[in-house]
Amino acid sequence: MKTIKEIRKNRLEKIDKIVKTQGTAYPETTKRTHQIDEALVGFSSLFKSKKEVILVGRIKSLRGHGGSTFLDIEDGTGKIQAFLKKDGIGEKKYDLFLNSFDVGDFIELRGTFFITKKGQKTLEVADYKLLAKSLLPLPEKWHGLKDAEERFRKRYLDLIFNEDVKKNFKTRSKIIKTIRDFLEGEGFLEVETPILQPLYGGAKAKPFKTHLNAFDMEMYLRISPELYLKRLLVGGFEKVYEIGKCFRNEGVDRSHNPDFTMLEFYWAYSDYKELMKLTERLFENILKKIYGKTEIEYEGQKLSFKAPFARIEFDKLIKKYTKIELDEINVSALGKKAKELGVKFRPEAEKEEIADEIYKKYCLPKIIQPTFVTNHSVGTFPLAKVTEKNPKKLANFQLIVGSWELVNAFSELNDPVEQVKRFEEQESSYKKGNKEAQRLDKDFIESLEYGMPPAAGFGMGIDRLTAFLTNAHSLREVILFPTMKNKE
Repeated sequence: MKTIKEIRKNRLEKIDKIVKTQGTAYPETTKRTHQIDEALVGFSSLFKSKKEVILVGRIKSLRGHGGSTFLDIEDGTGKIQAFLKKDGIGEKKYDLFLNSFDVGDFIELRGTFFITKKGQKTLEVADYKLLAKSLLPLPEKWHGLKDAEERFRKRYLDLIFNEDVKKNFKTRSKIIKTIRDFLEGEGFLEVETPILQPLYGGAKAKPFKTHLNAFDMEMYLRISPELYLKRLLVGGFEKVYEIGKCFRNEGVDRSHNPDFTMLEFYWAYSDYKELMKLTERLFENILKKIYGKTEIEYEGQKLSFKAPFARIEFDKLIKKYTKIELDEINVSALGKKAKELGVKFRPEAEKEEIADEIYKKYCLPKIIQPTFVTNHSVGTFPLAKVTEKNPKKLANFQLIVGSWELVNAFSELNDPVEQVKRFEEQESSYKKGNKEAQRLDKDFIESLEYGMPPAAGFGMGIDRLTAFLTNAHSLREVILFPTMKNKE
């Protein structure tokens, strides 16, 4: 068996043969008349009229039979069989093809259609042209892409051979388009806010830091667009949304990637209860547009997104699975109980943080069907408003599906005095070692002091949503080029 190095050397020699006949192995233009799917749809008419067509694509297989060769080519729309015979294109041209073309090459084929004895639609080739020579053998013909990590590192090869992977990314694109169509139908305006920010905010996460040479100042890749979108509410926009990349310098696992795609939208003069209804309509709309129904299967579980979704308060969920009464326990006692339950947390962790760790271990895995977990304790989300009935509870919800958090949303805090107090508490936590605490953003506070209307805000990870809707186990399956460790 030849080595990769030997194969590459041999293919470089083949290029020399092709250059002598067509001038270049990488021509600038092609004269394609039809995409493959178009040709297949119009096959009957093209076949009867014997009209010549020009198709292009990558050679996926070659099957020689003496003086004739069958090959399959594939473009971005489909695959079709082609047929070359020596007495049809001439001995010299035929021999050049046999000796110079390989699986993986891109080719232009001119010819007419016929149907084989086995009933297969086929292009009989009258002429051909190389469009691009592949120097390396495709893995299917070499060692295969059996290693999952190799699939993610070399996504371009994964896409060549795995039609399901390609289908998942087409579905991802449809999901995003459906979300845009829905929000714009609801009167939301798409906007863009800074990715490079002088101060990160809008979520609890460690940022990526960089340096702006022009201003000689530290900058951060955003962890969320929230604080800038809220500034737009101050400026008079009532419904705004953004779909874009966010970056968090945190752990990497099946549900986390350092850079990810986030949808956030803000709705003036609304609240978290109205937002739950809108969320239900959004999910029903997405599923009906993509699959024509509101039920899907995820990792063996049947999930129904038919409204209304289940609702349960956070403290009741904790009590249900751990018997802990959050309202009646202090931080010291909660920490002791957490240790008894085998829950790990930072030594300096406050009550809400410990409760969240307990929730993640004992409650989250139990939530399979779409469920709104509501009314977390004050301190959990520093940017959320409290309920008027109970100032110890937040006017918020998280949408949990299949044990994953898909949505985080709340009635937005628009009291600048209270927001300063919350930020100062976060600053204190940061100084005690909580590097995920939010920072005091004075410019945002100033914008609130000019007045921000009551509003509801919504954040959802597009990658997680896509994983669910394509039955993918990990975000790496639905991010084209996920972050990977260096092989070394």
